[in-house]
Amino acid sequence: MISVHVRCYAELNDGLPAWMHQRMFSYKMREGESVGELTQSLGLSPEGVDLVLVNGVSVNWSHVLHEGDWVSLYPVFESFDISAVTRLRTEPLRQPRFVLDVHLGKLANHLRMLGFDTAYSTQARDADLVALATNEARTLLSKDRELIEKGNLPRRYRVRATDARLQLIEVLRRFDLFNCFRPFTRCIRCNTPLVPVGREAILHRLPPKVQEAYNEFQLCTECNQVYWKGSHYERMREFIEEIKKEGKEPASLL
Repeated sequence: MISVHVRCYAELNDGLPAWMHQRMFSYKMREGESVGELTQSLGLSPEGVDLVLVNGVSVNWSHVLHEGDWVSLYPVFESFDISAVTRLRTEPLRQPRFVLDVHLGKLANHLRMLGFDTAYSTQARDADLVALATNEARTLLSKDRELIEKGNLPRRYRVRATDARLQLIEVLRRFDLFNCFRPFTRCIRCNTPLVPVGREAILHRLPPKVQEAYNEFQLCTECNQVYWKGSHYERMREFIEEIKKEGKEPASLL
C-alpha cells in the first residue's frame, strides 16, 4: 500500500465525507494504481472531473501514482481557461445551459436576452428542477440552499444577490460568460431559438405604426411571439452594453 495526499475542489467535495471537504487529506491505495482508480475509489464520477494535477503537473487517467504524491482534483471548468494544460478530454463537456427556480424569473429573462439556453417555469417544483438539471446537463441556479443541496447534482450554483441585474452579473462572472453573448437569438418568453420571418407573413399581426416603421422581424416558432427592433430593443441593447462594461471591471462583493 502507498499513501498519497489528495485535495478535491469545488463541487467534487459534495459526495465526500465531511472530513475530506476543502482540505488536503492522506489516502491509502494499492501500489501501481492510477489516477482513474483513485477517483473511482473516492466515489467521484469521471464525467465530473476535468483536470488532475499530480505534484503540480497535469496528468491523464492512466497516470500511475507513487508514495507521497500530491494529487489535486478539479471539476469541469466553466470559469477558468485551462487550455494550456492536459485536460482529461479533448472537447468541453458542456456549453452553458441553465435551469432556474421559480424565484429567478427576471434573471431567466436576462439570460435568455443574452442568448443563453435557460429553462424556467413558474410551475416547476423542486423535483422538476433537479430532474431537468440531471437529464439535460443544465446548471441549476437557485437562491434556495436546500434545493441546491438536493441530490447529487454536479452542476449547481446558489445565487447570492437579490437584485436581478446584480444576479446576472454574478452568474456571468461565476461562469466567465462575458464573451459568450448572442443577444436577441432566443425568445424571452419561452427560450426557443428565434428565426427570421418575412414582413408579409406577420403583417396582419403588427400594430399600424410598426407596419410602417420596421422591415426586419424574428419569430418564435413555439409561442408565436414576434420581435422587432423597436424602442424596447434599444433599451435592451443599452442594458447589454452596460453589462458588458461590468465584465471589464474588477469583481466586487455583491
